[in-house]
This record gives sequence, structure tokens and C-alpha cells, in this order.
Amino acid sequence: MRFSSTAFFFLAAVSSVIATTGDKCQVEIVRAVECDRKTRKGDQISLHYRGSLQDGGKQFDTSYDSGEPLSILVGQGSVIKGLDDNIIDMCIHEKRKIIIPPDFGYGSVAVGPIPASSTLIFEIELVGISGVESPKSIVEKSKSDASKATNAVKDAITSKISDAINAAKVLLSDSDSDGQEHNEL
Repeated sequence: MRFSSTAFFFLAAVSSVIATTGDKCQVEIVRAVECDRKTRKGDQISLHYRGSLQDGGKQFDTSYDSGEPLSILVGQGSVIKGLDDNIIDMCIHEKRKIIIPPDFGYGSVAVGPIPASSTLIFEIELVGISGVESPKSIVEKSKSDASKATNAVKDAITSKISDAINAAKVLLSDSDSDGQEHNEL
């Protein structure tokens, strides 16, 4: 019986980790660019964006229509958290697609054309960083090192969670109903 209660708490902890990691923003680097200076917290930046709803794909806002990029301070809370957190470490002319769950967007509040509890998709392009010269030419990367590392980390976490779930299943199946332990040799 001791194994069953241990396995139960283990499974609860694993499901908590899965729920936590499942609620994060997803970032895809659409155009990776080489640069010497990336965005950092406190930078004044200009970016073009297109915001749409994941459910149905309806566009709710864009800077492209006006032709004027949005100017913001990075990491200062001037935009929703999911966007603010994911515009750090960008190069000028880099493009990203960011999928933002409600907890990192507007939450359970409806805002203008955005229904409550909406998952948002932002396609962004960094146009400039105040005080940083724009490169004369764009040197694209096939795939950024950060993106490769992110995928490797995701794969490792998925593998470890799968191993942990399988171990918990073994613990549950090896416990006898009479309370005696089963020991592997």
C-alpha cells in the first residue's frame, strides 16, 4: 500500500509540472537574423505586429495597416506579458510568431474584439532598437541556436515526464493488494 500512496503523490506532482509547462507561450522564430546587439530589458524598440485569435484566426489588430511600427520599452509591462517576455534577445529584422495563452494575455477579461480567455497569436518583426544602428544588410540564419536548444530542452522534458509516468505505472502495478512489496532483482 505504501507504493500506491507514493505513486499517487508522484503522479500528482508530474501532472502539476505538465500543467505548468503546458501554459507557457510558444515562440517560433520565423526569420532568424545574425546580429551583434539583441534586445534587452529596458530597450526602447519599434516593431511591426499582427495580432489574431487562435480560435478562427480572426485578426484583431495590426501595425502594418498604418505603416507605423509600435514603439515600446522592453520588459516594462507596456504590452501584455506574453509579448513583453518574448521580445527579449531579438535582432533587428528578426521575425517571430508567438502563441500566447490567456494567462499571459488578457486572461478571463474581454478586451475590444478579443473574447475572454482567448489564446492569441502575434506575428512580430523587430524594426529597430533605439540607439542601435540598423544593419546595412540582413544576414539570415537557417535556424537559430536558441531555437535548436529550445527544441532539445522540450524533447528532454517530454522524455523525462514520460519516463516518470511509466515508473509510476510500474509502482502502481507492482503493489499487491495485501500490502506486501514487490522487489525486482
